[in-house]
Amino acid sequence: MAILVCGGAGYIGSHTVAALLEKNEEVVIIDHLEKGHKEAVLGGKLYIGDLRDTEFLDKVFAENKIEAVIHFAAFSLVGESMEEPFKYYDNNVYGTLRLLEAMNKYHVKKIVFSSTAATYGEPKRVPIKEEEETIPTNPYGETKLAVEKILKWGEVAYGINYIVLRYFNVAGAHKSGKIGEDHSPETHLIPIILQVALGKREKIMIYGEDYPTKDGSCIRDYIHVMDLADAHILAVDKLRKGDRSATYNLGNGEGFSVKGVIEVARKVTGHAIPAEVAGRRPGDPAILIASSEKIITELGWNPKHASLEEIIASAWKWHQGHPDGYGK
Repeated sequence: MAILVCGGAGYIGSHTVAALLEKNEEVVIIDHLEKGHKEAVLGGKLYIGDLRDTEFLDKVFAENKIEAVIHFAAFSLVGESMEEPFKYYDNNVYGTLRLLEAMNKYHVKKIVFSSTAATYGEPKRVPIKEEEETIPTNPYGETKLAVEKILKWGEVAYGINYIVLRYFNVAGAHKSGKIGEDHSPETHLIPIILQVALGKREKIMIYGEDYPTKDGSCIRDYIHVMDLADAHILAVDKLRKGDRSATYNLGNGEGFSVKGVIEVARKVTGHAIPAEVAGRRPGDPAILIASSEKIITELGWNPKHASLEEIIASAWKWHQGHPDGYGK
Protein backbone atom coordinates (compact mmCIF):
# COMPACT_ATOMS: atom_id res chain seq x y z
CA MET A 1 0.00 0.00 0.00
CA ALA A 2 1.40 3.37 -1.04
CA ILE A 3 1.11 6.92 0.23
CA LEU A 4 0.38 9.41 -2.54
CA VAL A 5 2.13 12.77 -2.06
CA CYS A 6 0.63 15.51 -4.21
CA GLY A 7 3.13 18.30 -4.75
CA GLY A 8 5.90 15.92 -3.75
CA ALA A 9 8.54 17.71 -5.85
CA GLY A 10 8.00 20.99 -4.01
CA TYR A 11 9.88 22.21 -0.97
CA ILE A 12 7.84 20.68 1.87
CA GLY A 13 6.58 17.82 -0.26
CA SER A 14 10.04 16.62 -1.26
CA HIS A 15 11.23 16.62 2.36
CA THR A 16 8.13 14.66 3.40
CA VAL A 17 8.81 12.15 0.62
CA ALA A 18 12.37 11.79 1.95
CA ALA A 19 11.06 11.22 5.49
CA LEU A 20 8.55 8.61 4.27
CA LEU A 21 11.28 6.78 2.34
CA GLU A 22 13.44 6.73 5.47
CA LYS A 23 10.55 4.90 7.16
CA ASN A 24 10.45 2.38 4.28
CA GLU A 25 7.05 3.56 3.10
CA GLU A 26 5.99 3.00 -0.51
CA VAL A 27 5.59 6.46 -2.02
CA VAL A 28 3.88 7.70 -5.17
CA ILE A 29 4.36 11.36 -6.14
CA ILE A 30 2.31 13.71 -8.29
CA ASP A 31 3.70 17.08 -9.37
CA HIS A 32 3.22 19.24 -12.47
CA LEU A 33 6.67 20.79 -11.85
CA GLU A 34 5.51 24.39 -12.36
CA LYS A 35 6.89 25.18 -8.91
CA GLY A 36 8.50 21.86 -7.97
CA HIS A 37 11.78 20.31 -9.08
CA LYS A 38 12.30 16.80 -10.40
CA GLU A 39 15.77 16.80 -8.81
CA ALA A 40 14.18 17.21 -5.37
CA VAL A 41 12.53 13.78 -5.54
CA LEU A 42 14.94 11.35 -3.87
CA GLY A 43 12.89 8.22 -4.54
CA GLY A 44 9.43 6.81 -5.00
CA LYS A 45 7.39 6.72 -8.20
CA LEU A 46 6.97 10.16 -9.79
CA TYR A 47 4.06 11.02 -12.08
CA ILE A 48 4.33 14.38 -13.84
CA GLY A 49 0.85 15.79 -14.33
CA ASP A 50 -1.91 18.05 -13.08
CA LEU A 51 -4.55 17.28 -10.44
CA ARG A 52 -7.13 18.99 -12.66
CA ASP A 53 -6.63 16.29 -15.32
CA THR A 54 -9.09 13.51 -14.45
CA GLU A 55 -7.64 11.06 -16.99
CA PHE A 56 -4.20 11.56 -15.45
CA LEU A 57 -5.58 10.92 -11.95
CA ASP A 58 -7.34 7.78 -13.15
CA LYS A 59 -3.99 6.49 -14.43
CA VAL A 60 -2.22 7.18 -11.12
CA PHE A 61 -4.92 5.58 -8.96
CA ALA A 62 -5.46 2.62 -11.31
CA GLU A 63 -1.74 1.78 -11.46
CA ASN A 64 -1.10 1.99 -7.71
CA LYS A 65 -2.72 0.70 -4.54
CA ILE A 66 -3.08 3.99 -2.67
CA GLU A 67 -3.73 3.84 1.07
CA ALA A 68 -3.63 7.53 1.95
CA VAL A 69 -2.92 10.93 0.41
CA ILE A 70 -0.76 13.81 1.66
CA HIS A 71 -1.79 16.90 -0.28
CA PHE A 72 0.69 19.78 -0.67
CA ALA A 73 -0.04 20.75 -4.28
CA ALA A 74 -1.01 24.44 -4.27
CA PHE A 75 0.09 27.89 -5.30
CA SER A 76 1.09 29.71 -2.12
CA LEU A 77 2.26 33.28 -2.78
CA VAL A 78 0.05 35.76 -0.95
CA GLY A 79 0.96 38.70 -3.19
CA GLU A 80 0.37 36.73 -6.37
CA SER A 81 -2.97 35.51 -5.03
CA MET A 82 -4.08 39.13 -4.62
CA GLU A 83 -3.20 39.83 -8.26
CA GLU A 84 -4.50 36.55 -9.74
CA PRO A 85 -7.20 35.14 -7.42
CA PHE A 86 -8.87 33.09 -10.18
CA LYS A 87 -5.57 31.28 -10.79
CA TYR A 88 -5.47 30.33 -7.11
CA TYR A 89 -9.06 29.09 -6.97
CA ASP A 90 -8.55 27.08 -10.16
CA ASN A 91 -5.39 25.34 -8.98
CA ASN A 92 -5.91 25.10 -5.23
CA VAL A 93 -9.66 24.45 -5.00
CA TYR A 94 -10.63 22.91 -8.33
CA GLY A 95 -7.52 20.71 -8.32
CA THR A 96 -8.37 19.43 -4.84
CA LEU A 97 -11.96 18.69 -5.89
CA ARG A 98 -10.72 16.51 -8.74
CA LEU A 99 -8.32 14.76 -6.34
CA LEU A 100 -11.09 14.04 -3.82
CA GLU A 101 -13.35 12.72 -6.58
CA ALA A 102 -10.60 10.32 -7.65
CA MET A 103 -10.04 9.25 -4.06
CA ASN A 104 -13.72 8.51 -3.64
CA LYS A 105 -13.87 6.64 -6.96
CA TYR A 106 -10.95 4.41 -5.95
CA HIS A 107 -12.07 4.02 -2.32
CA VAL A 108 -9.18 5.94 -0.76
CA LYS A 109 -10.56 7.39 2.46
CA LYS A 110 -7.59 9.08 4.17
CA ILE A 111 -6.09 12.49 3.38
CA VAL A 112 -3.69 14.83 5.19
CA PHE A 113 -4.12 18.38 3.92
CA SER A 114 -1.36 20.97 4.07
CA SER A 115 -3.24 24.14 4.99
CA THR A 116 -2.00 27.44 6.37
CA ALA A 117 -2.33 29.62 9.43
CA ALA A 118 -3.20 32.36 6.91
CA THR A 119 -6.75 30.98 7.22
CA TYR A 120 -6.97 32.96 10.49
CA GLY A 121 -6.28 36.33 8.90
CA GLU A 122 -5.56 38.93 11.59
CA PRO A 123 -5.69 36.89 14.82
CA LYS A 124 -7.17 38.42 17.95
CA ARG A 125 -4.91 36.31 20.20
CA VAL A 126 -1.43 34.81 19.96
CA PRO A 127 -0.29 32.10 20.08
CA ILE A 128 -3.13 31.17 17.71
CA LYS A 129 -5.19 28.15 18.74
CA GLU A 130 -7.36 26.01 16.50
CA GLU A 131 -10.63 27.48 17.75
CA GLU A 132 -9.62 31.00 16.66
CA GLU A 133 -12.03 32.54 14.13
CA THR A 134 -11.01 32.02 10.48
CA ILE A 135 -11.25 35.23 8.44
CA PRO A 136 -8.56 35.13 5.73
CA THR A 137 -7.29 38.44 4.38
CA ASN A 138 -6.07 37.18 0.99
CA PRO A 139 -7.20 34.74 -1.74
CA TYR A 140 -4.45 32.24 -0.87
CA GLY A 141 -5.82 31.85 2.67
CA GLU A 142 -9.38 31.79 1.31
CA THR A 143 -8.61 28.92 -1.08
CA LYS A 144 -7.07 26.86 1.71
CA LEU A 145 -10.06 27.52 3.96
CA ALA A 146 -12.39 26.59 1.10
CA VAL A 147 -10.66 23.21 0.81
CA GLU A 148 -10.95 22.69 4.58
CA LYS A 149 -14.72 23.17 4.25
CA ILE A 150 -14.88 20.79 1.29
CA LEU A 151 -13.07 18.17 3.38
CA LYS A 152 -15.65 18.54 6.14
CA TRP A 153 -18.55 17.82 3.80
CA GLY A 154 -16.58 15.15 1.95
CA GLU A 155 -16.32 13.26 5.21
CA VAL A 156 -20.04 13.60 5.84
CA ALA A 157 -21.06 12.46 2.36
CA TYR A 158 -18.31 10.02 1.36
CA GLY A 159 -16.56 8.97 4.57
CA ILE A 160 -13.21 10.50 3.59
CA ASN A 161 -11.35 11.12 6.86
CA TYR A 162 -8.91 14.01 7.00
CA ILE A 163 -6.29 15.80 9.04
CA VAL A 164 -5.74 19.51 8.37
CA LEU A 165 -2.37 20.99 9.34
CA ARG A 166 -2.12 24.79 9.61
CA TYR A 167 1.27 26.48 9.87
CA PHE A 168 3.14 29.67 8.97
CA ASN A 169 6.81 29.73 7.99
CA VAL A 170 8.84 26.64 7.12
CA ALA A 171 12.62 26.76 6.78
CA GLY A 172 15.72 24.58 6.84
CA ALA A 173 16.76 21.64 4.71
CA HIS A 174 17.41 17.90 4.81
CA LYS A 175 20.51 16.88 6.77
CA SER A 176 22.05 15.36 3.63
CA GLY A 177 22.17 18.75 1.93
CA LYS A 178 20.70 17.13 -1.19
CA ILE A 179 17.34 18.90 -1.03
CA GLY A 180 16.32 22.32 0.20
CA GLU A 181 14.33 25.45 -0.56
CA ASP A 182 14.35 26.78 -4.15
CA HIS A 183 11.51 29.12 -5.14
CA SER A 184 11.30 31.45 -8.11
CA PRO A 185 10.72 34.17 -7.20
CA GLU A 186 11.97 33.71 -3.65
CA THR A 187 9.75 35.46 -1.09
CA HIS A 188 10.71 33.75 2.18
CA LEU A 189 12.89 35.57 4.70
CA ILE A 190 15.55 32.97 5.55
CA PRO A 191 16.51 31.99 1.98
CA ILE A 192 16.56 35.68 0.99
CA ILE A 193 18.92 36.41 3.91
CA LEU A 194 21.16 33.54 2.82
CA GLN A 195 21.17 34.83 -0.76
CA VAL A 196 22.65 38.04 0.65
CA ALA A 197 25.32 35.98 2.42
CA LEU A 198 26.08 34.24 -0.90
CA GLY A 199 26.41 37.56 -2.70
CA LYS A 200 23.26 36.96 -4.76
CA ARG A 201 21.57 40.02 -3.27
CA GLU A 202 23.01 43.28 -2.04
CA LYS A 203 21.07 43.53 1.23
CA ILE A 204 18.07 42.32 3.20
CA MET A 205 15.16 44.69 3.75
CA ILE A 206 13.52 45.01 7.16
CA TYR A 207 9.98 46.26 6.66
CA GLY A 208 9.22 48.27 9.77
CA GLU A 209 11.07 48.61 13.07
CA ASP A 210 8.34 50.40 15.04
CA TYR A 211 6.19 47.39 15.91
CA PRO A 212 5.29 46.74 19.57
CA THR A 213 7.94 44.02 19.88
CA LYS A 214 11.24 43.83 21.76
CA ASP A 215 13.38 45.06 18.85
CA GLY A 216 10.64 46.76 16.83
CA SER A 217 10.59 44.23 13.98
CA CYS A 218 7.85 41.70 13.23
CA ILE A 219 7.84 38.35 15.01
CA ARG A 220 7.09 35.22 13.04
CA ASP A 221 6.94 31.45 13.48
CA TYR A 222 9.61 29.20 11.93
CA ILE A 223 9.45 25.40 11.84
CA HIS A 224 12.17 23.12 10.51
CA VAL A 225 10.94 21.42 7.35
CA MET A 226 11.82 17.95 8.68
CA ASP A 227 9.81 18.54 11.86
CA LEU A 228 6.91 19.51 9.61
CA ALA A 229 7.40 16.34 7.55
CA ASP A 230 7.24 14.32 10.77
CA ALA A 231 3.93 15.99 11.65
CA HIS A 232 2.42 14.92 8.32
CA ILE A 233 3.55 11.33 8.89
CA LEU A 234 2.06 11.33 12.40
CA ALA A 235 -1.18 12.57 10.86
CA VAL A 236 -1.20 9.66 8.39
CA ASP A 237 -0.63 7.24 11.27
CA LYS A 238 -3.57 8.78 13.15
CA LEU A 239 -5.83 8.15 10.15
CA ARG A 240 -4.50 4.61 9.82
CA LYS A 241 -5.74 3.94 13.35
CA GLY A 242 -9.22 4.97 12.32
CA ASP A 243 -9.19 8.08 14.52
CA ARG A 244 -11.62 10.91 13.84
CA SER A 245 -10.81 13.81 11.53
CA ALA A 246 -9.07 16.80 13.12
CA THR A 247 -7.37 20.14 12.56
CA TYR A 248 -4.00 21.02 14.11
CA ASN A 249 -1.82 24.11 14.24
CA LEU A 250 1.95 23.84 14.06
CA GLY A 251 4.32 26.44 15.47
CA ASN A 252 7.46 26.85 17.52
CA GLY A 253 5.61 28.43 20.44
CA GLU A 254 7.55 31.66 20.74
CA GLY A 255 8.46 33.14 17.38
CA PHE A 256 11.53 35.01 16.15
CA SER A 257 11.87 38.66 15.14
CA VAL A 258 13.12 39.65 11.69
CA LYS A 259 16.17 41.33 13.25
CA GLY A 260 16.77 38.26 15.40
CA VAL A 261 16.72 35.97 12.36
CA ILE A 262 19.25 38.19 10.60
CA GLU A 263 21.56 38.17 13.63
CA VAL A 264 21.49 34.37 13.87
CA ALA A 265 22.15 34.11 10.14
CA ARG A 266 25.20 36.38 10.54
CA LYS A 267 26.49 34.08 13.27
CA VAL A 268 25.86 30.88 11.30
CA THR A 269 27.28 32.08 7.97
CA GLY A 270 30.06 34.33 9.21
CA HIS A 271 28.94 37.02 6.77
CA ALA A 272 28.00 40.61 7.57
CA ILE A 273 24.62 40.44 5.73
CA PRO A 274 23.84 44.15 5.21
CA ALA A 275 20.30 45.15 6.21
CA GLU A 276 18.22 48.22 5.48
CA VAL A 277 15.08 49.38 7.26
CA ALA A 278 12.09 50.42 5.16
CA GLY A 279 8.52 51.32 6.01
CA ARG A 280 5.95 48.79 7.12
CA ARG A 281 4.21 46.72 4.48
CA PRO A 282 0.40 47.07 4.50
CA GLY A 283 -1.31 44.25 6.37
CA ASP A 284 1.75 42.91 8.22
CA PRO A 285 0.69 42.02 11.79
CA ALA A 286 3.27 42.58 14.54
CA ILE A 287 3.24 38.99 15.85
CA LEU A 288 2.13 35.74 14.23
CA ILE A 289 2.71 32.59 16.26
CA ALA A 290 0.71 29.36 16.12
CA SER A 291 0.20 27.12 19.14
CA SER A 292 1.21 23.46 18.76
CA GLU A 293 -0.25 22.40 22.10
CA LYS A 294 -3.03 20.28 20.57
CA ILE A 295 -0.86 18.26 18.16
CA ILE A 296 1.79 17.73 20.84
CA THR A 297 -0.84 16.42 23.25
CA GLU A 298 -2.89 14.32 20.83
CA LEU A 299 -0.28 13.04 18.35
CA GLY A 300 2.91 13.28 20.37
CA TRP A 301 4.58 15.61 17.89
CA ASN A 302 8.03 16.46 19.22
CA PRO A 303 10.07 18.92 17.13
CA LYS A 304 13.67 17.73 16.96
CA HIS A 305 15.13 20.84 15.29
CA ALA A 306 13.49 23.71 17.17
CA SER A 307 16.47 26.07 17.51
CA LEU A 308 16.68 28.88 14.98
CA GLU A 309 20.44 28.33 14.69
CA GLU A 310 19.95 24.71 13.63
CA ILE A 311 17.20 25.68 11.16
CA ILE A 312 19.39 28.30 9.50
CA ALA A 313 22.51 26.09 9.57
CA SER A 314 20.74 23.32 7.64
CA ALA A 315 19.43 25.85 5.11
CA TRP A 316 22.91 27.37 4.76
CA LYS A 317 24.38 23.94 4.00
CA TRP A 318 21.86 23.50 1.19
CA HIS A 319 22.35 27.00 -0.27
CA GLN A 320 26.13 26.71 -0.21
CA GLY A 321 25.91 23.47 -2.19
CA HIS A 322 23.22 24.82 -4.52
CA PRO A 323 23.85 28.58 -4.87
CA ASP A 324 21.68 28.74 -8.00
CA GLY A 325 19.10 26.18 -6.90
CA TYR A 326 18.29 22.85 -8.52
CA GLY A 327 19.65 21.88 -11.91
CA LYS A 328 21.12 25.29 -12.68
